[in-house]
Amino acid sequence: MKNVVVVGSQWGDEGKGKIVDWLSEQADIVIRFQGGNNAGHTLVIDGVTYKLKLLPSGIVRKNKISILGNGVVVDPWALLEEIKEVNLKGVEVNENNFIISESANLILPFHRELDAIREDAAGKGKIGTTRRGIGPAYEDKVGRRSIRVMDLRSESNLDRQLENALQHHNAIRKGLKKKIYIKNELKKELLKIAPEILKFSQPVWLKVEEFKKKKKKILFEGAQGILLDVDHGTYPFVTSSNTVASSAATGTGCGPNTINYVLGITKSYLTRVGEGPFPTELKDSIGKHLGTKGKEFGTVTSRKRRCGWFDGVLVRQTIKVSGINGIALTKLDVLDELEEIKMCIQYELNGKKIDYLPSSPEDQLKVKPVYKVFEGWKSSTKGVKNMDDLPENAKKYIYAIEDFLGAKISSISTSPEREDTILLENPFNI
Repeated sequence: MKNVVVVGSQWGDEGKGKIVDWLSEQADIVIRFQGGNNAGHTLVIDGVTYKLKLLPSGIVRKNKISILGNGVVVDPWALLEEIKEVNLKGVEVNENNFIISESANLILPFHRELDAIREDAAGKGKIGTTRRGIGPAYEDKVGRRSIRVMDLRSESNLDRQLENALQHHNAIRKGLKKKIYIKNELKKELLKIAPEILKFSQPVWLKVEEFKKKKKKILFEGAQGILLDVDHGTYPFVTSSNTVASSAATGTGCGPNTINYVLGITKSYLTRVGEGPFPTELKDSIGKHLGTKGKEFGTVTSRKRRCGWFDGVLVRQTIKVSGINGIALTKLDVLDELEEIKMCIQYELNGKKIDYLPSSPEDQLKVKPVYKVFEGWKSSTKGVKNMDDLPENAKKYIYAIEDFLGAKISSISTSPEREDTILLENPFNI
């Protein structure tokens, strides 16, 4: 038995969807362990495109069990809408193939509204959130005033929990001169959808233990990227959860010894959505080319992504903080037409060379990248499935990345199609 955690090694949007889909075909169980409907995965299977926001990627495959762990924040209305969307594409979601942790925290309408209010008020200091209410929902979780899935079972308990939550939120809304929420109206809306949510509810930690005893292969699916981790990312321009691999254990209720392999999905260049530092960002024609060629628009928000050169310093840092064993290198074909390609191997800060990204936001904005330059290959790598068939300059670039990062490259993606992959190492078979 091998259990694999998939995480993004950059700022998200590394192409996890394709890799997770390939792995989920081999897995028995696919579990989301953090985040919410703020992170999307795009899957293309047999010519059908699925844009998943909250449902685990395994849901589109038969005979797999997909799970939302306790570390996920769940917008129940968004979830039910997403289930309807995949149903229309022939995907059945039922109690046999989908489970929600009874301990998962709910995103409610006032969370979404507060998220948007804060972003609008922040002006130049905005974080660049997806306005899905993720941050405020996690705030309520740690503030011990959250509504959890299990609270939908009891009207009296739901009433008490809503009283507690609205005491906090309505005070904020009054201060902002916003309309307050009426508890009974919100309770009525929640009780209306409660049966549709509760039919999927189970104690996930217990189910994971059961799957382990049965020697099931478990795939833990991370959302966003490590550089958006609330502790290890470019704070405060981060998400509100821990995106590192170790949170797979916390977000599902199993010990860290359940994890056997950590796969870091890594784009062959770099992108970022929203605000925050980006040392290798390109605001020129090359950056525009990467964005156009790579179709760099968000799955959830459709926002244009910022593009830049591959930052080896950052990825080497995320490999260390997340315990990454292997790298799945994606979107190599996007670089095909470039005359030269650069990789950041060091930073310069106040005249000194450093080999890590400092924690201070001011310093993060001041660091200047030091590049190693590679000659482009000026030929197509799209659809290549064998390492020997790659242009020599492409191989030099790949080997240089592997050597600098100190982590084995386990696969190379050469197009959005699942079969267009150079497989060097299968995480489930090591």
